[in-house]
Amino acid sequence: MELFLKVLLIIFSIGVITAVLLQEGKSAGLTGAISGGAEHLFGKAKARGMELVLERITIGVATGFFILSIAVAIVMD
Repeated sequence: MELFLKVLLIIFSIGVITAVLLQEGKSAGLTGAISGGAEHLFGKAKARGMELVLERITIGVATGFFILSIAVAIVMD
């Protein structure tokens, strides 16, 4: 069981890394952080198409990674 969870954790970690690296950058540098950062924060710029799919995949895989990390820590103890 422990080995299975560790292998699954490695797969999820590779999935998180891949999903994050496939996403496009959403920052406009320092100027965007100061003046236009609130637009992204409150959702005025909605993601569509592939961006939305990657965002949802990232959330799902990251959640799975977090849960698996806790499960591995409990099993190891």
